[in-house]
Amino acid sequence: MAERDAARRAGPARRRPDPAGKHYEEEEEEDALPDSDALPDSDDEVDLDKPRPIQIVLAHEDDHNFELDEEALEKILLQEHIKDLNIVVVSVAGAFRKGKSFLLDFMLRYMYNRTSPCWIGGNTEPLTGFTWRGGCERETTGIQIWSEVFVIDKPNGTKVAVLLMDTQGAFDSQSTIKDCATVFALSTMTSSVQVYNLSQNIQEDDLQHLQTLMFLIRDWSYPYEHAYGLEGGKKFLEKRLQVKQNQHEELQNVRKHIHSCFSNLGCFLLPHPGLKVATNPNFDGRLNDIDEDFKKELRSLVPLLLAPENLVEKEISGSKVTCRDLVEYFKAYIKIYQGEELPHPKSMLQATAEANNLAAVAGAKDLYSKGMEQVCGGDKPYIAPSDLERKHQDFRESAVRQFRSVKKMGGEEFCRRYQEQLEVEIDEIYANFVKHNDGKNIFYAARTPATLFAVMFAMYITSGLTGFLGMNSIATLCNLVLGMALISFCTWAYVKYSGEFREVGTAIDQIAEAIWEQVLKPMSDNLMEDHMRQSVKNSIKAGLTEQVSHHARLKTD
Repeated sequence: MAERDAARRAGPARRRPDPAGKHYEEEEEEDALPDSDALPDSDDEVDLDKPRPIQIVLAHEDDHNFELDEEALEKILLQEHIKDLNIVVVSVAGAFRKGKSFLLDFMLRYMYNRTSPCWIGGNTEPLTGFTWRGGCERETTGIQIWSEVFVIDKPNGTKVAVLLMDTQGAFDSQSTIKDCATVFALSTMTSSVQVYNLSQNIQEDDLQHLQTLMFLIRDWSYPYEHAYGLEGGKKFLEKRLQVKQNQHEELQNVRKHIHSCFSNLGCFLLPHPGLKVATNPNFDGRLNDIDEDFKKELRSLVPLLLAPENLVEKEISGSKVTCRDLVEYFKAYIKIYQGEELPHPKSMLQATAEANNLAAVAGAKDLYSKGMEQVCGGDKPYIAPSDLERKHQDFRESAVRQFRSVKKMGGEEFCRRYQEQLEVEIDEIYANFVKHNDGKNIFYAARTPATLFAVMFAMYITSGLTGFLGMNSIATLCNLVLGMALISFCTWAYVKYSGEFREVGTAIDQIAEAIWEQVLKPMSDNLMEDHMRQSVKNSIKAGLTEQVSHHARLKTD
């Protein structure tokens, strides 16, 4: 293990972006390992003020397993201004050391400068963004996303969120076939545009591992057969996907099923970037080191993927996926790929259905919470419990209606389980809103001290009476309860004033509430009932007396 880590540290110095992603600084390879300094691990705080690559799927090379950093993913995708926007996920996947991160950095340049005709940058400007370098060792491990999600206005007036994703290099000396297939599958199932980055040609094994919407053929060396760019790539792809009689049955089946798996297939032929890029260990992405043909085609490729009119929103089962939804899909997919073997298609369909329903539950819960926040959240004034209950029922019905209206997978019986889960979670949220609302009631807030005062007063009177009658043991017990109530009141007052020992304060509140509900309230209700009954009797008696008197006076007259 130590030898392997040392080998990974060896190599030429490279450049990495500063946290703001604005410029590069020289550093040694050992100071910028992808799993240490270059990327935050799962325990680091994700700083969204400094755009940078964030690793969301962690690759454990010891046991060849993958782990989702849910906290980092949620912090990026559940930001208030984007969580309900439909998402566009552009992912680049393919064999290791073929320039995926290099390509994504040009995509970042476009996203930050898309209104400029010179978005590709200056000739002497180093390339910043996702970490990359030349050489024969891989740089990216697992799956990374750019921490800044771009909000783009489409030509139809809608806003979408654009997320850029980088994947682990496949088929290197440290990755198993399961590792490669897992990364391909995760990136493809969560992306709306998967760029499959290949070198020079499409091989048969490329078709068998296919998880893509667009082939990007790097270092294309046959422009005299098929021209660089999209049109040449289209003709080349059609030729490669032809079904021929002399092909093996498995190869024929792959070609027949490709078009049925993806709604849109494409291919782009990109020339070699030049010898300086391939042979210079200190290459840092400056345009003056890149061949003109490559830059020309790059100016066509990146807008083809990221221009507002070309953005492809993520869809699952015919429904657009929001940023909030994508979090649930990631959680569901990562679970099925954590076993020893690759999951069956049925398992992946099950995971998609679960994530689909969980996303609908999350959206419905958010609708309910926002409605209740407007009624009694934050600094809203106290509302009568009956009115709060009525609002709760209204918002609960609206949330359930929204859940039912969302197009979901799994069938009626499968979805009913998630509707029941939604209803249970809404009731739990409502209980918290009730507590929050009760805390605004000055009489509710005074319940604990009032109860303790009532106990002290009752014990004081009882102690005096029993002592006067010679029942000293009962008087002593009452004095003990009186002292405990006084100590509890002083402790409660200190907790409320200082904010310390909150657990003790909560326990006193609970005891006081129990005394109120079990003793004082029933006694007061009985007293009120007796008082009302006596008042009614007196009223009736007075009325009857008045009638008798009036009748007697009439007889006298």
